[in-house]
Amino acid sequence: MAAKTLPNGLTNIHRFITTHDQSGKAVFSDAVAPEAKWDEIGKTSGFNFFLGYTTSNFPTSMKPSDEKDHKSEHEDIVSYKQHLETPPGLCVSSGTVCRFVDFAPGATPMMHRTASLDYGVVLDGTVECILDSGEVRTMNKGDLCVQRATNHAWKNVTENGGWARMMFVLVGAEPPVVGGNTLGEELGAAADGIKSSD
Repeated sequence: MAAKTLPNGLTNIHRFITTHDQSGKAVFSDAVAPEAKWDEIGKTSGFNFFLGYTTSNFPTSMKPSDEKDHKSEHEDIVSYKQHLETPPGLCVSSGTVCRFVDFAPGATPMMHRTASLDYGVVLDGTVECILDSGEVRTMNKGDLCVQRATNHAWKNVTENGGWARMMFVLVGAEPPVVGGNTLGEELGAAADGIKSSD
């Protein structure tokens, strides 16, 4: 499958989902087309989203949605397809989200907190992780940030005005309690159409 270049100069992503055939052998599912469809959410703020996969419960149920018909779609794939039709907020409180985000050069950083444990990996470019305390770390390709429900923002600082791309895996978590206060989700003013998580 040939890689297609997006208008921002980055390569489009393909998502391949595996499953089992009736004999128990691993095969690729054709339930969802592999080529990424980038969400319109946040484009005016300078970032594009691709919802790579979601789950809605833990542990994840991968059994057929109709247990009498093993050819029926599996519960996690059905749930993901529903999220593709009606995207969730930044995280799914009872499950997981795998999301890719492309950051435009000069995009306004969006300070926010999710009630989740997040793994963020830089795939292209250079990105600053900015915390509400004022601390900043510069992340290069391959670097990982573990966000533990903290208030933070991402800033693309790629040389020569290039786009940056990160992949995030968000795992639903109990909100932290600091100084007797429960710190829930906070979406900043720059959230531009991103809805609250469920």
